[in-house]
Amino acid sequence: MVIDGLPGGGAEKVVITLVAGFLAAKQRVSLFSLQNICEYTLPEGVDYHVIKDCCHKPWRKLTELRRRASLLNKVIQEAERQGGEFDLIVSHLHKTDRIVRRSTALKASKTWFCLHGVLSDSYLGHGSVLLRWLKKRKIQRIYQQRNVIGVSAYVLEDLQSVFNVILRGKAVISNPFDIAAIKKQAQESITIPAKKFILHVGRFHEIKRHDRLLQAYALTNLTIPLVLLGKGSKEKTEALRAQARELGIEQRVIFQGFSDNPYAWMACASLLVLSSDSEGFGNVLIESMLCGTPVVSTRCPGGPVTLLQGELARGLADLNVASLSRTILEIYQHPPDLTQIDFSNFDTSVACKCYLSLISESYEGHSKKEKKIPNLLDTFLSCCFRKLR
Repeated sequence: MVIDGLPGGGAEKVVITLVAGFLAAKQRVSLFSLQNICEYTLPEGVDYHVIKDCCHKPWRKLTELRRRASLLNKVIQEAERQGGEFDLIVSHLHKTDRIVRRSTALKASKTWFCLHGVLSDSYLGHGSVLLRWLKKRKIQRIYQQRNVIGVSAYVLEDLQSVFNVILRGKAVISNPFDIAAIKKQAQESITIPAKKFILHVGRFHEIKRHDRLLQAYALTNLTIPLVLLGKGSKEKTEALRAQARELGIEQRVIFQGFSDNPYAWMACASLLVLSSDSEGFGNVLIESMLCGTPVVSTRCPGGPVTLLQGELARGLADLNVASLSRTILEIYQHPPDLTQIDFSNFDTSVACKCYLSLISESYEGHSKKEKKIPNLLDTFLSCCFRKLR
């Protein structure tokens, strides 16, 4: 596993969960972090390496990718000299992918790039035509004729259609969840601000659209607090606080900060809301429902529309304030029955088996042919929502 660092984010948590799952399956796992940042407890038994870039020269940005790929090469080669050749390499997050793509020590046939988000939303942005064209070219250079995993089918569709990328191999594998651990942590005692509250879990980033959430919450006229479990830059945090003051809800909005146990908060919440413009998967939706708490999400590109089906589809709101406000009230007043949903197909062991199945596939000599792996979400949906239908 290769990742740019391990701060408190969703993709980083997925990597830690996968590593723990592989170790439980008696696999040998190496985790390469390209920065000395780790806000998670590392699973016991993982071969952990920090590949730190110590260059401070004025032109360091110009040579960064090549330099960091060279550092990665050295560590990979030494690890393989000591423990044998890796059977599977998975690169996580776009910054990591740019470096891994330049590595000469990793075989293309065994290397998979895992996309955790919708690139057209998270990377392209709303810049000039020229800037967007340049960014598309960069994406093409990274993923063209390479093996790619998408955490949802939409993530892969977006990569192929928007960026005109032809894949060497592709797989849709849902994010893993340590269901037993989540339910255990959900029972831990925490100090909550009120008996009832609405919860949002996620970093303060434009794509998460906290501004839309605050406006929708204000429009509901609910008196129960809105708890924001996450953090962001000082500027972004201050902007959100200012918006809450302008809306007259500053006394009801609680900036709780990052928590290493969001599940205890989810278990205590009356409702969890996701207000994003796009979500590769939407981990917090599954996690909240595992904790017994209903969810509301924008009908954004990515995983939520796939995850919230049957009766749960009542929790999908259009990408506007009025719809989100109405849906929050609807689910708060008439929550769906979560007891009939079987989440077992989202357990870590299932996801790990899908990853390990990639090892047995040989992609040598098939650079012009896409190799498809069964979509785990299809299996999940057919089992999980049968009773709801």
